Amino acid sequence: MKIIIRLLSILVIIFTITSNLSAQIISEKLKTEKITQYGKAAWDIKLKEDYTNPYLVTEITLDMKMISPSGKELLLPCFYVNGKSGELSFWKAIFAPQEIGAYTYYFELKNKGKITKSESNSFSVTSSDRKGFLHPNDNWTFKFDNGEVFRGIGENIGWEARKNDDSKFFKELHEMSRFNYEYMLRKLKENGGNYMRTWMCPWNLPLEWKKVANSNRYSNSDEYFNSSSFDKIERLFSLADSLGIYIMLAMDAHGALLGSQWESSNYNIKNGGYAANPSEFFSNPNAKIQYKSRLRYLVARWGHYQSIGAWEFWNEVDNAMYAGKDDSQINPALVVEWHKEMSDYLSSIDPYDHLITTSISHREIEGLNSIKEIDFNQKHIYIAIDAIPSTLVDYSIKYSKPYVIGEYGHQWDWSLNFNDYAEDFEYDFKRGLWYGLFNPTPILPMTWWWEFFDEKDTKKYYSNIKEVYDNMIDAGKGEFKPIKTSTNFESGINYGVQCGSKMFVYLLNNGSADVRAELIVEHSGIKSKTIQFYNPDTKTYSDIKTYDMTDRNTVINSIELKSRENKIIIITN
Repeated sequence: MKIIIRLLSILVIIFTITSNLSAQIISEKLKTEKITQYGKAAWDIKLKEDYTNPYLVTEITLDMKMISPSGKELLLPCFYVNGKSGELSFWKAIFAPQEIGAYTYYFELKNKGKITKSESNSFSVTSSDRKGFLHPNDNWTFKFDNGEVFRGIGENIGWEARKNDDSKFFKELHEMSRFNYEYMLRKLKENGGNYMRTWMCPWNLPLEWKKVANSNRYSNSDEYFNSSSFDKIERLFSLADSLGIYIMLAMDAHGALLGSQWESSNYNIKNGGYAANPSEFFSNPNAKIQYKSRLRYLVARWGHYQSIGAWEFWNEVDNAMYAGKDDSQINPALVVEWHKEMSDYLSSIDPYDHLITTSISHREIEGLNSIKEIDFNQKHIYIAIDAIPSTLVDYSIKYSKPYVIGEYGHQWDWSLNFNDYAEDFEYDFKRGLWYGLFNPTPILPMTWWWEFFDEKDTKKYYSNIKEVYDNMIDAGKGEFKPIKTSTNFESGINYGVQCGSKMFVYLLNNGSADVRAELIVEHSGIKSKTIQFYNPDTKTYSDIKTYDMTDRNTVINSIELKSRENKIIIITN
């Protein structure tokens, strides 16, 4: 009897060992010889595990658990590369360390509640001269890991040239092959820009679209993620990284839940998803798991890029809530709760703490601006350009976080011939940027219609803005303190800001007649050494020799301004 019991015990042990062997981390290998701060370090991992879908977060996950040199606990998602269930599968970890010194780590495999861990290991990180990732700072600026402050100057580059554009007047322009990321990012950099915003959609970076549209760059795919997008996503982030340009990645555009895009959506139950209608995208538990799996893959595969300036959940989510009719609105409470859940999840899996945002067009959604893990709020302003300054001030004060104008322009209506309004488009392009520079926002308003402004060579004006931007940053080291200014003519628009020992004033004649203006700059106990005009159109400076100064203000008389002309006044103490 004792022999039988012993044999049974041995069989139980053998069965237990065999069961554990079915879930194994076979090997992990560091592929990077020298790891530098903010540089790319990569590991290849081999697993033996059973799974149905290696991308679903509720089925199987592989994480790299680390302790940083300062003692901080980090979780880095890893991603599936290839292989078969029950046999060898190949995974990868890519990490950009933010600290120098020794890290310890191990890999943790989870499969439907079962946990397997690798042995502990370590690696060391040497210093570099890179700035690191962007993080919140105040309502005026972001800051890098190294403490350097940042304000974004740039534009929307919504997508690369489409195969067949539907513009009535600019079809040929919009289809020009030059409008690719390689050309547009370099052009932005040449003109002084450092920030851009782009979309993921059926014709651009279609990671989650099995059926692509209107593009020769991508192909249809039956894979869980469309692999035809991988190289272009990689090239975009890598190019931006090399140029010092930061990307706001809009992971969904409002059209994703409307019309033909919804009919072909991976989330649609007709296409193997879980949502029977657009509303269920925000409420169905399995649809939310599908979305979290996408977030996890983005962080795991590309999160190490410092060029990711912000994850943006939605372009104009308020427009996504309507199927073109007000009576078919998706419940706003569902949309807000979805953003809370997704921002919490994204924060929990992103070891770099990239900035998180979302956007509206013009309809307010109660509760959306107050979500804790959304780092800055934004909306889009067309036509009403004069509303930009008050919007930035009011929203940043009300919600105690930065506010951004993610899109702006003289017109939103793409059915119009913009050449008929070319002067107005250029005027609003320029003043929108100045309104942003002189008011609290870490990213200056970003224009739409990138092809139109490229053709008109308007974007060279970014360098004129950057001239003052650099002066402000150098003088104040990131300090922006609003000061009171006033002028004596009704069409006058003026804003002032103090940066360290310098005061900067923006003065615009927003009327149709020429004026001779008086400017009053309020301050306390300042004795100026020099006062200058900066001409924003010619990038030239001239001294102001005639002015009155007291302990409380400086008065500059007889400033001649033509209609729609602006000047920058710089007062140096």
